[in-house]
Amino acid sequence: MDSFALIVIVVIVLLVTAVVLVGILYPGSGADHLDWRQTRSAELEFTNEIDDLEQMEAAVNAKRRARGAAEISHVELKAEIDRELAGIHENEALEQEDLRQLLDARNARRRKRGEAEQTLEEFERSLLAGPDGESR
Repeated sequence: MDSFALIVIVVIVLLVTAVVLVGILYPGSGADHLDWRQTRSAELEFTNEIDDLEQMEAAVNAKRRARGAAEISHVELKAEIDRELAGIHENEALEQEDLRQLLDARNARRRKRGEAEQTLEEFERSLLAGPDGESR
């Protein structure tokens, strides 16, 4: 190896080592040197979040009262959201079952013609591809 290259490599390794050692051994942190402090504590953020939720609940209930519907608590609202999410998951499961049934029917036709069967991933890609074969 060339002596110049060796000297350059050694100098770079020494510089990196020196920077790492200064970072490890120097007392305090970068935030201390910059006099950086958090603007709000975690407790304040938590109370602000609770206040926001209470304001949103009050606004929702005001709209419900205006249209003659009963007020709803945050527990009831959470239950309603959970029911809707369960419905979404059920729909996704039904869609996957529909895709599997379509794939089974397609593969049955392909077997009759002597063609190779498609995997679920290939089938989904073919559904997303346009008539010219390019992805939408």
